[in-house]
Amino acid sequence: MLRLAARLRTLPRDEVIAAVSVRGVEPNGIRDVFDLAEALVQPDSVDSALARLNRPRLAALAVAGELADPNTGAPLSAIAARLGVDEAEARTRLEVLEARLLLTIADGAVHPIDAVTERLRTWPATGLPTTDELIAPAPPALVRDEGETTPFIDRITAERAFLTVSSLAELIGAMAVEPARELSRGGLSLPDSKRLAAAAGIDLDDLPSLVDLAARNGLVARENGHRSESLEGENWLLLPTTERWARLVTTWRGSLPPEMLEVVADSAQRPWGPSLREEIAWFYPAGGEWLEKRITEVSREAEALGLATGGAVSEIGRRVLAGEIADAAETFGELVPKHVDRVYLQHDLTVVSPGPLDPALDARLRTMADVEGRELAATYRISSMSINRALTGGETAESLHTFLSELSLTGMPQPLEYLLSETASRYGRVRVGAADASDFPARSAVRSDDIELIGTIAVDQSLSAVGLRQISPTHLVSRFAPEVVFWALSDARYPVAAEDAEGEIVRLRRHHVSTSAPVSDPRDATAELVDRVRAADADGTEQSWLARQLEAAARAKLALTVSVRMPGGAIADYLLEPTSVANGRMRARDRKADIERTLPLSAIAGIAPAPAGD
Repeated sequence: MLRLAARLRTLPRDEVIAAVSVRGVEPNGIRDVFDLAEALVQPDSVDSALARLNRPRLAALAVAGELADPNTGAPLSAIAARLGVDEAEARTRLEVLEARLLLTIADGAVHPIDAVTERLRTWPATGLPTTDELIAPAPPALVRDEGETTPFIDRITAERAFLTVSSLAELIGAMAVEPARELSRGGLSLPDSKRLAAAAGIDLDDLPSLVDLAARNGLVARENGHRSESLEGENWLLLPTTERWARLVTTWRGSLPPEMLEVVADSAQRPWGPSLREEIAWFYPAGGEWLEKRITEVSREAEALGLATGGAVSEIGRRVLAGEIADAAETFGELVPKHVDRVYLQHDLTVVSPGPLDPALDARLRTMADVEGRELAATYRISSMSINRALTGGETAESLHTFLSELSLTGMPQPLEYLLSETASRYGRVRVGAADASDFPARSAVRSDDIELIGTIAVDQSLSAVGLRQISPTHLVSRFAPEVVFWALSDARYPVAAEDAEGEIVRLRRHHVSTSAPVSDPRDATAELVDRVRAADADGTEQSWLARQLEAAARAKLALTVSVRMPGGAIADYLLEPTSVANGRMRARDRKADIERTLPLSAIAGIAPAPAGD
C-alpha cells in the first residue's frame, strides 16, 4: 500500500480519476492519498477492477503475482515467457494494469499490489479461472449459421432508428421547455416522467432507456436537481436526421471496450443470441453483474439505433461495427424519409408537414405552433396562445406572416391571417413586471387598463397557484417572481407581455438550456474526491507524508529499513517495525537488537521496504 500511495502522489490528476472511477470507492472518510490507497485495496474495489479486465490482462496480472519477489518484483522477461508472448506484448498488457493502479513497473520489474494478488489466489475456490486457464488460448468459436441481411431487415431497423432519433429529439425539446426533477434515489419524478413520455411518444416504461441514451451522448445536463437540455443537445437538434443518428452510433461504438467490440464485430455476420454472451463472458471471466448489465445495454441500444433486430445484424449495423460510420450514415439516409422544406397551411389552423421538416425550420415553427402529431407527416396547430408565445420570444406580426408565407405550399389561409392580426393587436394588454417596494412582500405586479379583464384574471381558479391579490381595479400583485406569473398567465391564454421598470416590453425565453456539465460523465464525484485528496496532500509537509507512511506500516505490521541521521552527520540504517507515531516521534521495535526505539521524525532521512527474509 505504501508503494500505491506514493504513486498516487505523482500521477497526473486525469489518470488518477480514470483509474479510481471504475473501482467503486466510497468517498466517505477519505482524507488523503493513504486513505485513498487503503480504499483501493479493499476487496470490493479490487473486485470492481478485476471485473472490467479481459482474459489476457488478467493472465498478465496473475503471472506477475506468481513470479514477484516481495522486494525486487517480477522481471518483465519472465512474465513474457510465462505468458508465451514477446516482451512488447507483455509490457502493453502490464501498462494497462499499471494505469488502473493494480501494479507498478520500475526498472524492468513489475510490482503487483499484494491485495490484488491475494484476491486472484482465491479465484479457483470460487469457480473462477486459475492462472493456467487464464493463459490458455481462446476456445474455438461456437459454430453458428451465417446470418443474412435482407432489404426487409435493413428497412425495419432503419425505421426503428428513425423513431428513436425522433423520440429523443422530442424528449430533449420537452426538457428545454420545462426541466425534469430528478429524485434523490435516482430517476425522474412521476409527473415529469409522464410528461416526457407523452412528448416523446413512447411508453412510460421505455423512458429511462431514452433518458440514459440522451445522457450518454451529453444531450442533457444536470442542474439544481433537474435534468434539462444541454448546449450539446441544442446543437444536436439542429442537425439533419442522418447526422443526429451518426453522433449516437459513434458514441455507442466508442463506449465498447476494444475486446468486447472485437467479439461483437466478429459476430456481426451471425445472429446474436446466448452464444454471443458466452463469448463475451469468456473474455471477461469476472464480469458478473457489471458485464451482464453492459451486454444488455449494448444489445438494447443496438436495436434502438437500428443496428440489429431480433438478433439479426443490419447492413448499417455491420458498417458501424467496422468503424465505417460515414458509409453507414449514407445507407441510413437512403432508407429513411427525406427532409422537406415546405408545409401545408390549412383553414382549420393546422400545419401539415408531408415529411420530416428541416430541423432549423421545425425549430422555428415550434415557437409559433404546437405539435399535435409526430408521425412521418407531422401535424402542428397554431393558436392565439402559440402566437402570443412567439411574440414573447421576439417575433412580430410581420415576421410571423413572412415566415409562414414562405413555408407554405398553399398560401396564407384567411382564418390564419385574421388570427395573426387579432392576436398581435391584443398582445400586451396585460403586463407583468416587478412589484413596487411599497407592495412588499409581493414580488410581481400584473396591470391592465381593461378593468374587466383584470377582474377575470383575479377570479380565475387556474391561476390560484400564483396567489394573485387585487390591490386596485387595474392592478394585481403576487409573491412569486415576474417570470413565474408571466408564464402562468401565458399558459392560461391571456394576452400577456413582460415589461421592465420603465414599462418597456421585454422578451422572455422559456426554452431552458443548461450550461452545466452534461450528465453523461459518471466521474464527476470521483473528480471531487481526487481533488480533495490532492489538495490535502499539497497542504501537507514532507514530515507529515513520512508520518503517514510510518502509520500505514504500523497498521500493516510491516518491517522497514529506516535511515537515521546521526549526530556527526553519518547515516545509519535500522531494521525497524513501527508501532506508533505521535507528537513528531516514532516508536518501533528494532528487530535485530530486539529492543524498542523512539526516534524523532526529523532525524529520519528515508525509509525503504525491509530486505527479503528479514
